[in-house]
Amino acid sequence: MKQIPAPLWTLTIGVVVTLISLWVGFNHGLLPEQASAQAELVDNFFDVMMVIATALFLVVEGTIVYCLIEFRRRKGDDTDGLPIEGNLPLEAFWTAIPAVIVIGLGIYSVQIFQDMGGFSPGDMVHEHGTMIAQAPDTPMGNLVPEGADDELLAESVYGFGAPLEKEGQPADLEVNVLGMQYAWIFTYPETGIVDGELHVPVDADVKINISAQDVIHSFWVPQFRLKQDAIPGKDTELRFVATKPGSYPIVCAELCGGYHGAMRTQVIVHTAEEFQGWLDQRIAQVNPVSPAAIALNPADLTETEYLAPYGDAMGIDAHLVAHLSDQ
Repeated sequence: MKQIPAPLWTLTIGVVVTLISLWVGFNHGLLPEQASAQAELVDNFFDVMMVIATALFLVVEGTIVYCLIEFRRRKGDDTDGLPIEGNLPLEAFWTAIPAVIVIGLGIYSVQIFQDMGGFSPGDMVHEHGTMIAQAPDTPMGNLVPEGADDELLAESVYGFGAPLEKEGQPADLEVNVLGMQYAWIFTYPETGIVDGELHVPVDADVKINISAQDVIHSFWVPQFRLKQDAIPGKDTELRFVATKPGSYPIVCAELCGGYHGAMRTQVIVHTAEEFQGWLDQRIAQVNPVSPAAIALNPADLTETEYLAPYGDAMGIDAHLVAHLSDQ
C-alpha cells in the first residue's frame, strides 16, 4: 500500500482544524443575549478569540496525543530516546505564530474600543488621580498644577463616550447614576425623576453619568457587554444604544462591602410608546395635581360635571350623561 505523503496529511489536518475552529467559534453559545449596539462589537471580537483558541487547543492537544501514541515505548525496547537538543526553525515558527496572533488581537481590540467610544471621553484631560493616591492627606487644591485650565479639568470624564459618527452630538437621553452601598440611584436631570431602576427607550442614544458616594462600584450590564467603574470623586460616563426591549440585570462588578452581592437592580428597555407612558406617569408623581384641583369640592360641581369622569371611564356618551342628569 502506497504511503500517503506528509504534506497531504498536513493539508487535510489543517482544513479539518480550521473548519472545526470556525464552527466552535461562531456557535459556542457562551455569551448571554445581545441587547445593545455595543454588544455586537464585543461578541465579534470574542468569536474571533474563540476561533483562535479552539485551533490552538486542537493543534497542541492533537500533537500531544499523536506523540503519546506514535512514540510510545514498544514492547522489549529498553533503549534511551533520541538525544534531541533543539530545533531552531521550529522554535522560531512557534514563537512567531503567537506573536502575530497577539499583535493582531491587540490592533483589533483597539479598533473595537474606538468604535465603542472608549477614546471619546477624557481624551484631552490631565490626569491627577495618581498624585491624589500618593498624597491622600494633601488638600485637593494643592494637587492642581499652577496654571492648569479649570475648564479642561472640569471635563475630566472617563468611560465610553459616543462612537465616531456621533462624536460631539448630544445624547437622546441623559441619566445620572449614583452608586452607593448597596444600591444604584438613577436621576433624570431633565424631569427630576428619581428611580431605583434604569428605564430607557429602545434604539435611543443613552448617556449615563456615573458617580460613587462612598467606595468604588462597577456598573455592569452583561447583556449590553458594558461595564464601567464608579469612582468616588471621579466622573465617569457610559453611552450605549439598547436594541431589544426587555429587562436586564444591572450588577455591581466591584467588591464594595459585606452586602456587595445584593447590589443589583435592572435596566428596563421600553418601546418608544411605553417609555413615554412611563415618563408621563412618573412626571405626574413628581408634579402632583395642582392645589386648586385638590381643593375642588364635589358639592360645588353640577351633576353633569360630577358624572362626566365616570361616564368617560364607562364609555358612556357625554350628551347622554347630560340628558340623564337633567331628568
